[in-house]
Amino acid sequence: MSRLAPDRCEEIVLLAAHCDDLPIGAGGTLLELCRARPGLRITALVLSGGGTAREAEERVALPAFCPKAELDLTVLDLPDGRLPAHWEQAKQALEDLRRRCDPDVVFAPAPHDAHQDHRGLARLAPTVFRDHLTLGYEILKWESDLAQPAVFVPLARETLREKIDLLHAHYPSQHARSWFDEETFRGLARVRGVQCQSRYAEAFHAAKLTIDFTAGPRAGF
Repeated sequence: MSRLAPDRCEEIVLLAAHCDDLPIGAGGTLLELCRARPGLRITALVLSGGGTAREAEERVALPAFCPKAELDLTVLDLPDGRLPAHWEQAKQALEDLRRRCDPDVVFAPAPHDAHQDHRGLARLAPTVFRDHLTLGYEILKWESDLAQPAVFVPLARETLREKIDLLHAHYPSQHARSWFDEETFRGLARVRGVQCQSRYAEAFHAAKLTIDFTAGPRAGF
């Protein structure tokens, strides 16, 4: 059962097809969650970029987005844009990861994402994490594939500023891309903020979740 118990978020899994996907889609949420839960255990898997400059960027960037967390990051070397042809390898990587963790929340690409690698990973995730709350993050890009989310995480103004600064500081390989700029990141966060009565927010897609109000008295994620 996909369950959200506000005071029991002790371990999460981060899944991405490419280096930088996680900070773009969920960087603000990770910053706030990790600061609210010092010592949070995080197991992260990125399917492509292994052995390249992209992996080097990710290994510096992701710890910056996960302050005070116990982070275990694996970056594989599957070819970018070819996940459908490497389905078995990706499936095995997820199953190997599942055997060493039991997360409270899984962050993965949104299932409607038009990029074949993102969409493929989104479809694989629930075949391995069958009884876990999975939140699908969104990445604004050239394809017109944004959908209306149902889950929102309000972000403090300072958190969004930090997210944008960290993205630009740690992913120089992406600076030339037309969508990789402050206006893009701030604009989407502003729209999602309007939709949840906040100044800024990140949004996620969830196929199914259960909210456990009997989990305990502490407030939190």
